[in-house]
Amino acid sequence: MFAGFQSQTIPAAGADIHVVVGGSGPPLLLLHGYPETHFCWHKVAPVLAESFTVVAADLRGYGDSGKPAGDRLHENYSKRRMAADQICVMTELGFNRFDVAGHDRGGRVAHRMALDHPRAVRKLAVLDIAPTLEMYRNTNMRFALAYFHWFFLVQPYDFPERLIGADPEYFLKSAFYGLAGTAPDKSPITPEAFKEYLRAFRDPAAIHASCEDYRASVSIDLEHDEMDLAQKLTCAFLVLFGSKGRLAQCFDIPALWRERAENVQAESLPGGHFLPEELPEQVADHLRCFFTAPEI
Repeated sequence: MFAGFQSQTIPAAGADIHVVVGGSGPPLLLLHGYPETHFCWHKVAPVLAESFTVVAADLRGYGDSGKPAGDRLHENYSKRRMAADQICVMTELGFNRFDVAGHDRGGRVAHRMALDHPRAVRKLAVLDIAPTLEMYRNTNMRFALAYFHWFFLVQPYDFPERLIGADPEYFLKSAFYGLAGTAPDKSPITPEAFKEYLRAFRDPAAIHASCEDYRASVSIDLEHDEMDLAQKLTCAFLVLFGSKGRLAQCFDIPALWRERAENVQAESLPGGHFLPEELPEQVADHLRCFFTAPEI
């Protein structure tokens, strides 16, 4: 799926980070979401590699990256720590300034990266997310039902770990195909992709790490977000979201991001949540146009 890409493992502060690197041109970092790995970009990365040096990374705790144990304050999986990992990766690869696109959890890491490392991030794109703090502040029944995993995964150790670990394949199928059992052949997640995600997700350390990722989101991440509320991003910022997705039905995504960034472009795509796999041509085209456009 990543023909021509090279696989590497790069040490960061507290976790080794697995990446695949391919293409040539300006550096572009791609970050995945839950419960996936860098493989979520398998339809998009080869297209972007025609114009960029693409680095598709596994976040700490996911895929083949290191999976440190959680800690009392959930700092090991704060978006600040996860963003710092990727800064280490790009620096090691020789890129001190680069573009970044993140889907789902990867978008939250990318947002934190742009806040903490503004000199490193030239342009930022996030896919199908709204700001974490605003999502929790505006929680209602509709959002809680649509995003129940946000409230399940944050429960104390090791309650969700035990339940998911009892049948990780069933849990993963529910995440991709829905609790109603949407037929896999109607899902944008290909059998090859599901096999790869399951390979990585079966690891109890990965299940624990993903729970810690979400526990951090309701604790230390919110503290960091509260402290930075007055800090608006100034870099060029693209938001892509699925018009058929649950998030767009719960929130005004462009409006929420315009409260957090000065230079926001927002585009609605006719898909659901897993945009890189559902609409890869459109995603690749939007990202290529955005990242190659002259800086204003």
